Amino acid sequence: MFDTLKSKIYQGKQYIKNIECAQMREQFRGLPILKDKNCDNCAKCQNICPTGALNINPLTIDMGKCTFCGACKNICTKNAINFSNFYKLSTTDSKNLVIDERMTKELFEKTAIETKKEITSVFSKSLKLRQVSAGGCNGCEMELNACSNVNFDMGRFGIDFVASPRHADGIVITGPVTKNMAYALEDCYKAVPNPKMVILCGACAISGGIFQNSTEIDREFLKKYPIDLYIPGCPVHPLTFINGVLGYIKEKKTH
Repeated sequence: MFDTLKSKIYQGKQYIKNIECAQMREQFRGLPILKDKNCDNCAKCQNICPTGALNINPLTIDMGKCTFCGACKNICTKNAINFSNFYKLSTTDSKNLVIDERMTKELFEKTAIETKKEITSVFSKSLKLRQVSAGGCNGCEMELNACSNVNFDMGRFGIDFVASPRHADGIVITGPVTKNMAYALEDCYKAVPNPKMVILCGACAISGGIFQNSTEIDREFLKKYPIDLYIPGCPVHPLTFINGVLGYIKEKKTH
């Protein structure tokens, strides 16, 4: 018992006390910072992007396609492309994923997520999610597993992953949706009781990512059913996921 107490005192509190104000390391690539006036339209950044996320004239980055690899920043000699360490990247509108030079982290945080009264009233105290790996590489899946560890402790907010869609309030999709998973994904969605939500997690789920031109993916599901929340990343960081979901189900405070 004394060894256990000593260990607890030595380790201290391992969980992140304030998940909404957590500090991210400087090296993290989050919300892009673009300076269109610095761009000379050389197109090197556009040509090197593995997913076609970057466009010039005007300079924009689609976070739904972006793998945050940093290749565009590294090849740009005009300091037109940078990445902040701002990790709250989730949005309820896919149009907000396309970032231009006017976008600041303050503006993005303020406008990206539109809360709905019917969502906050039903799910703000408890949200159970069924995670579907629709052909993912296990990168996003591993990060989602980390959401429930002692550091992030997503369960304290009433958010948990469940084993059965019958026990779920919605589904979290990772991966580009392969043909082999298309039927299983729709079957899972139909098994979730109404009302329910659909969350796309990671570049592959949102746009197909590096697999977007593959003949082995079938994204018909995403055209048939409404998407409630888009969470960019490759893979998605636990802080990005948790804050995105909290931002969607919690009623915004008004001052």
